[in-house]
Amino acid sequence: MTQYGFFFDESRCMDCRACVLACRDWYDLPAGSLKGARMFQWETGNFPYTQMHFLFAPCYHCQNPTCVPPANGALIKEPKYGAVLLDPARANDPALRAAAAACPYGAISFDSDSPTAKAFKCTMCVDRQAAGNMPSCVNSCPQRALDFGPLDDLQKKYGTNAQLEGMPSPSTTGPAVVFKPAFAKTKLVPYDEAKAIQLLMKRPGSLPAVFTSADTLKPTSATQVGRSGLKMVVTSTKEFIARTQTDEH
Repeated sequence: MTQYGFFFDESRCMDCRACVLACRDWYDLPAGSLKGARMFQWETGNFPYTQMHFLFAPCYHCQNPTCVPPANGALIKEPKYGAVLLDPARANDPALRAAAAACPYGAISFDSDSPTAKAFKCTMCVDRQAAGNMPSCVNSCPQRALDFGPLDDLQKKYGTNAQLEGMPSPSTTGPAVVFKPAFAKTKLVPYDEAKAIQLLMKRPGSLPAVFTSADTLKPTSATQVGRSGLKMVVTSTKEFIARTQTDEH
């Protein structure tokens, strides 16, 4: 078996979600929580050194998929491309809940919270591959942040990094993916930070200051920033949509 996989360059991604919408269009998925590809967005740092992070998250079609055994045959590790595929005839199988719980990347989506809800996941576009085409998500990326092919070839070209900061360790499942992390945020134009903060405090005329102390620019709790970290595994369809929102329509 030749294991195929994805490459994602976070430094090129602008979170346009064309990949997610292309997947939804190709598989004619309705608006809502059924998704083959997802994009996650979260923020780190304090002003003025905040940074947005993006993660392209289809199924990573692991070389040792922990989701397959508990699926009781509803999922298989396909031999030609190494894809982990869901049997459409068993999309409502309750065993897929156990499979989803076993996936560290939350790759299986459901259309409701019912135990027999319809499930869907990335298929690696094996139908498109059979016709000599790239996966729809890869073809759609305007920034060329995605690539796809035999995993060995991707690793020779891009390296072997299979984990971005905040992601689960790849040591157990062996995800078929290579990542290039975003560049650390740097100050391209030198400026006086303290003076800039003072200017941002003030508003013209009799309007009160926007804030009165630079200390208020630093979050005091994790909940103060809506998406302060990456969370790939969720507990409900509502949370799933909230974590991967902006591509529902």
